[in-house]
Amino acid sequence: MYEMGEQLERVILAGVQTYESDDTVQSLYELRELAETAGAVTVGTIMQSRETIHPATYLGKGKLEELKELLYDLDATGVICDDELSPAQLNNLEQELECKVMDRTMVILDIFAQRAKTSEGKIQVELAQLKYRAARLVGMRASLSRLGGGIGTRGPGEKKLEMDRRLIHSRIGQLKEQLEQVQKHRELIRSQRDKSQVKVAAIVGYTNAGKSTLLNTMTQAGVLEEDQLFATLDPTTRALDLPGKQQILLTDTVGFIRKLPHHLIEAFKSTLEEAKYADMILHVVDASNPQMDEHMQVVYDTLRQLGVSDKKVITLFNKQDLCTDKEQLRDFQADHVLQISAKNGQGLEELKELLAEVLREGQIYIERLIPYDQAGIIARIRRHGQVVQEEFLAEGISLKAYVPMEVYSRI
Repeated sequence: MYEMGEQLERVILAGVQTYESDDTVQSLYELRELAETAGAVTVGTIMQSRETIHPATYLGKGKLEELKELLYDLDATGVICDDELSPAQLNNLEQELECKVMDRTMVILDIFAQRAKTSEGKIQVELAQLKYRAARLVGMRASLSRLGGGIGTRGPGEKKLEMDRRLIHSRIGQLKEQLEQVQKHRELIRSQRDKSQVKVAAIVGYTNAGKSTLLNTMTQAGVLEEDQLFATLDPTTRALDLPGKQQILLTDTVGFIRKLPHHLIEAFKSTLEEAKYADMILHVVDASNPQMDEHMQVVYDTLRQLGVSDKKVITLFNKQDLCTDKEQLRDFQADHVLQISAKNGQGLEELKELLAEVLREGQIYIERLIPYDQAGIIARIRRHGQVVQEEFLAEGISLKAYVPMEVYSRI
């Protein structure tokens, strides 16, 4: 974060639209939001249409000259490129433009460094930062000497920039060991959940789709809510009571985004894998965003990249309070679809009913007479299944219920 009185970086955004991509305009608009979230102000944008990105300088020679003039005319202090730059591209652009050069990955890492609060989150961010910086150390030293701080210098990795590569790789090894311990702890928690037989729903979605608001509204989790990209980073799990006295765990996950850096996906694998080990997926979509369809595709592509498949998917078209067009929204990759507003509670009771219904699909219907001296069985059924009807008779408790297969085998 910037201190009071600290001058904001004035940046120009640069993007290349190749013949293979047609979403560069939207991607640059998103990059503007990322830059703003990181603490910079965008003073100009430049875009070039090329067959491919220039391997040496990202932009072609003519556009570089145009960018140089823009930097002078707009009194800009840096440039942010919309793609991840190679070390050669970074160094060449530094020499050509004589200003600080950043890329999309650096900005996202910077935001993550600001938002990481837990020790796990800080380890993951520092690991991603160091892996990214190790290959670019020479260029980044030149870059930071020009501006002396700002985007790309915050977070746990800030003091590591002046290390030599040997020390950086040593630190990466230490962080990987720490992360392995964290991963073992996370796996232990998952195994305990499996033993408790409580089902888990992972909340996924594009960044700023309203995942944290949904978790807060349904479970009073108290997670930070802001109308910003990556407002929350660290995952939170809370229990939710459903109709029929069933219970399910809701787990929030880090938001997805276009061109999510592979360093982050690798570092946050244990966190992102919450979706892989969940019983079902709640896919939250910002229905008020014009890029809704593209955002949905990014989420599904990222889930496939993480190996998440064969899960029941409930797509929640959120922010209905902001939608003027009330058309019926569809997601052909989902098993169920609901239109909701996590902010004002619209559709959330229907969501609870749907969650209970989905849980019932994997359960067995039973009718039993439980003797009074075995009443503890009913408590187990209530905890893991759904009681439809119970009646107290002279000889015991007449029960109609849905129970999971694991519980059925024990009663």
